[in-house]
Amino acid sequence: MKELTDRIKNNGRVLGEGVLKVDEFITHQVDPELMDAMGKRLAEVFADKKITKVVTIEASGIAPAVYAAQALKVPMIFARKSKSLTMDEELLTASVYSFTKQVTSTISISRKFLSAEDNVLLVDDFLANGQAAKGLIELCQQAGASVAGIGILIEKSFQDGRQLIEDMDIPVVSLARISSLHDGKVTFIEEDA
Repeated sequence: MKELTDRIKNNGRVLGEGVLKVDEFITHQVDPELMDAMGKRLAEVFADKKITKVVTIEASGIAPAVYAAQALKVPMIFARKSKSLTMDEELLTASVYSFTKQVTSTISISRKFLSAEDNVLLVDDFLANGQAAKGLIELCQQAGASVAGIGILIEKSFQDGRQLIEDMDIPVVSLARISSLHDGKVTFIEEDA
């Protein structure tokens, strides 16, 4: 997606071999016009999959997921990384390791929002080692829901996340695919959509 790759080129910052900072328009401050365009693009790609819910993980996945859900006209659910006092119902839970934060979190979704009748599109801001996606897939499996695909804004193709997900026979669509962050320079390969 040209709008996204242009923003990464112009406003993204490489912080190391594996870290790209996009806090100016995705992960801290959000550009709503770009986010709307990305959500609509993901919705277009998965339009024929009969999606009933869009699922993501807090926090940076929420914005793209809500725009994709709006375009698909379905609810969006986000997995919480910590349990609140109001979450007293039965929970679906999975463990997720964050490469960026170097911590393992238990993510959860209330069983009342996800069921075997659901056909889910997972959406997230980054795909790197695939652990967040894997955790979300586990939550969907616990509910008996089907995962129709995964929509990603930025994929670090030099890491093994895509392969992990594709080995589960789940389609992955990334709007920007990065082959390298070597020497502070972002190098792209052809995106999926």
